[in-house]
Amino acid sequence: MSRHSQVRESSQLQRRLEALNTARELAEGVLPDDALHSAYEVLERATSRRSLSAGHTVVGFFGATGSGKSSLFNAVSGSGLATATARRPTTSQPLAGIWGEDGSGPLLDWLDVKERHTLPPVPGLADADTGLVLLDLPDFDSTRAENREIAQRMVGMVDVLVWVLDPQKYADAAVHNDFLRPMASHGAVTLVVLNQVDTLSAADASAVMLSLEGILARDGLGAVRVLGTSAVTGDGVPAVRGAIRNVVVQREATTKRLAADVAKAAAELAAVSGEGEARGIHGGARARLASELATAANVPVVVDAVQRSFARESARRTGWPVTRWLLRFRPDPLRRLNLGRGDTRPELNRTSLPPAGAPERARTDAAVRDFADEASAGAPGPWRAAIRSVARDGRGQLPDALDQAIAGTDLKATKRPLWWVLFNTLQWLALLLAVGGLGWLGVLAALGYFQMPVPEVPRTEGWPWPTLMVTGGVALGIALAVAGRILGGWAARARASGAAKRLKSAVAVVAEKWIVEPVDVEITRLKAFNAALKAARSA
Repeated sequence: MSRHSQVRESSQLQRRLEALNTARELAEGVLPDDALHSAYEVLERATSRRSLSAGHTVVGFFGATGSGKSSLFNAVSGSGLATATARRPTTSQPLAGIWGEDGSGPLLDWLDVKERHTLPPVPGLADADTGLVLLDLPDFDSTRAENREIAQRMVGMVDVLVWVLDPQKYADAAVHNDFLRPMASHGAVTLVVLNQVDTLSAADASAVMLSLEGILARDGLGAVRVLGTSAVTGDGVPAVRGAIRNVVVQREATTKRLAADVAKAAAELAAVSGEGEARGIHGGARARLASELATAANVPVVVDAVQRSFARESARRTGWPVTRWLLRFRPDPLRRLNLGRGDTRPELNRTSLPPAGAPERARTDAAVRDFADEASAGAPGPWRAAIRSVARDGRGQLPDALDQAIAGTDLKATKRPLWWVLFNTLQWLALLLAVGGLGWLGVLAALGYFQMPVPEVPRTEGWPWPTLMVTGGVALGIALAVAGRILGGWAARARASGAAKRLKSAVAVVAEKWIVEPVDVEITRLKAFNAALKAARSA
């Protein structure tokens, strides 16, 4: 493998590791901790392995008891390091054969391999400076739990896995279910060896090899190379050496191994998460949520109060001065709700709206639930639950937030239209005209009562001016009052319409802050998680 290719593969691996870490961080609080911890362990192992010798390829020999794993290790390494004797019936501790010692120490320390041996060159396998670490590992089906734990740990750490099987237990379900099948994503760094073929006839050996290849294909390892060997006769040993040497020379086993780890961890996260994207938030859903919350928060009650309050104040400002004072005894609907004072600082004010009852709470809950369900449609189960959860959390903040929003909305209740001033002025002029006419008539009556000369009053069309003044003033006042009521009704409806828009806008802001934005954050989080997983799994 060229230096340029190695750099490219390393850079690609780094991007995939970063993507896996991003996915893990995004999934915190959504996916189970054990799944996230597995991804974290992969990242930790990858970081540790990449910081150690890149010039060494670690090849581990794994096998069940009686598979001849140690004997094959000896045959391949050209040594007697793992000789099976009465003193050592099974491998209990990892044993390392090393070619190219420089830099291997920290790597073997990380692997926790204490028994180390520098070996001479082996034709077809390794030269003195090849950079190969061959490990003979404890049996993975050992009766000793410590041995099994060591083998299991090494499965997750070595660069290349050599599975040594024998004709008697090559199809053992435990071997395939517990070890080979879970490592199906590591086919690029896996070699399967059927040892002890010397105990079989040629026909039987061929049949067993075909059977093994079929089982491996069902395990997801159909592309893995399968070699038949005999550690006793040496048959197939050169082929095993050649396969290992080929991997070492290419110097890509570590990168491929870590890439396979990343792909497996990403696949496990994807399996736990599930597939799919959330539908997302659409304008119609936003509008429906705001409308339902506005109704539940008694916005229609406030709008009605705005209309009635304006109509009342309009009548008080433009009505006939003789009777308008009676309106003072009618309470202002807005003031009864502690609204309309012009103070838009909600932290200093609260409404006197009735607290939400069971119907209002049910309506709010249904609105929030429907919004979250619609936005999360299509999302995988855990993420849909997370989206619903943040919506429920925001739901708890709504009553107080909506009350503050209503209290802080400028209802324009204190704004007086100019026509009020005009009508009020005309009303007082009409009243003065009527009072002047009455006064004139009163003077004339008093003069007649005291038998004094009564001057002739001006007339128009035969009507005395004082009489015209009284009737004209009263008629004008009544006409202005009626016109004021009509104009006031129109203006009250317009004022209420404007207040409704501002109140609904305020409610929409509350909905956006406590429901829409948190839901959108979770939807964006899912989208980023899926993108990161895709990047982590993509070669």
